[in-house]
Amino acid sequence: MSDGGKVDTRKDSQKVRPACGGSFTENLSPLQLIELDSCTGCGECLKACPVQEVTGRPAISPPEKIRMFRQFIKATAGLKARFLGKNEADRKLLEEFTRAVFECTTCGACGQQCTVGIFTQRLWPYLRKEMIERGMVDYKLLTDMPEAIRKSGNPYNSPTEDRYKPWFPESVEVLDKAEIAYYAGCSGAYQAQPMVRGDALVLGTIGAPFTMLSEKDEVCCGFPLFISGQHDMLEEITKRLVESYAAKGVKTLICSCPCCVNVMTRHWPSFYGRELPFRVLHMTQYVSAALKSGKIAVKRQLRERLIYHDPCYLSRGVGIIEEPRDVLRSIPGVELLEFERHGLNSRCCGAGGAVRKVFHENAIAMGRLAIDEAVEKKADRLVLSCPACYGKVNEAMQDHKNRIRIVDIMELFSEFVERGNG
Repeated sequence: MSDGGKVDTRKDSQKVRPACGGSFTENLSPLQLIELDSCTGCGECLKACPVQEVTGRPAISPPEKIRMFRQFIKATAGLKARFLGKNEADRKLLEEFTRAVFECTTCGACGQQCTVGIFTQRLWPYLRKEMIERGMVDYKLLTDMPEAIRKSGNPYNSPTEDRYKPWFPESVEVLDKAEIAYYAGCSGAYQAQPMVRGDALVLGTIGAPFTMLSEKDEVCCGFPLFISGQHDMLEEITKRLVESYAAKGVKTLICSCPCCVNVMTRHWPSFYGRELPFRVLHMTQYVSAALKSGKIAVKRQLRERLIYHDPCYLSRGVGIIEEPRDVLRSIPGVELLEFERHGLNSRCCGAGGAVRKVFHENAIAMGRLAIDEAVEKKADRLVLSCPACYGKVNEAMQDHKNRIRIVDIMELFSEFVERGNG
């Protein structure tokens, strides 16, 4: 990375391979190859797939994607291909597969239901990586991301100087160095500002000294690049961010974006090359602990029925399910409702997979499923804890027949939390 929040991608340009030929297994681990072989096509995953729910297209289902990819391997490396020397995959099938694997929200619900335990939430990004490297992806919103991050430090190509200023509360103090750090993330800072403002207000109420990187240094965590299969910049981004926090003496890094937390905990150690010098906590984990220790308290009542939506990369991704509910239940008078599908089995809101703007209609339809169920259960508010969900579900409610108040969990909690005696 260079100054001004820019990331240098010129040293390691995206690898390009023949579209139809060569190995289709280069990007996959031995375990992922076993997973591809293990799919029985039983169809259990279809019951949980949100894309299937809103499109009804089996051609883009999880088993069909795996079947197609196995065909590519067979066509290029199977026994017949070796003997006859015809070792190219069918171009039309490659195009169909590329659309199918990118239309997926990568929510992981299929893997949660998989009878043989395929870890689809990790598999799909690597199949996308294969298509990226073969030049099969022409979704400009995605392929422009590396350059946007290189220039501005964020995938939206928004001004670096606007990363904090529009939303960060003046009343909250940020130190130059501290053992606790807060990472706002790109989607929160630019597209879900009530969410990150709520984070900052709650951190201020807890009162423990914390630090942040400058607007220039807090660049994208790398999740949009990872999930879209564009991995070339990830090692550089990870090392720069990790070393920047380490230089500030950080021992605990707090973030509220599920996608950021997921890539930090699951993938940063790999791209960093060793164990991180700090632990990563989701905001609700930190707040739940502060409630239990008495550092903060909630005394004012809220007599409302709240329904909480589990983000895919928070619940299935890193297993954080109870802490958000602990935070909401700490508010006296709240009745906490549940979606029929919640926790590990939650339904994607439609914003996942870094393609919510490419397959906009699918995403809107999924978001409206959440709105409709929340209204049906007579909730007063739909509570979210993901900036992508926050943006897309609010968008889904525009011109929709059903209406409900939508709020981020920390946006809501910041209105009720008080300093405790702990």
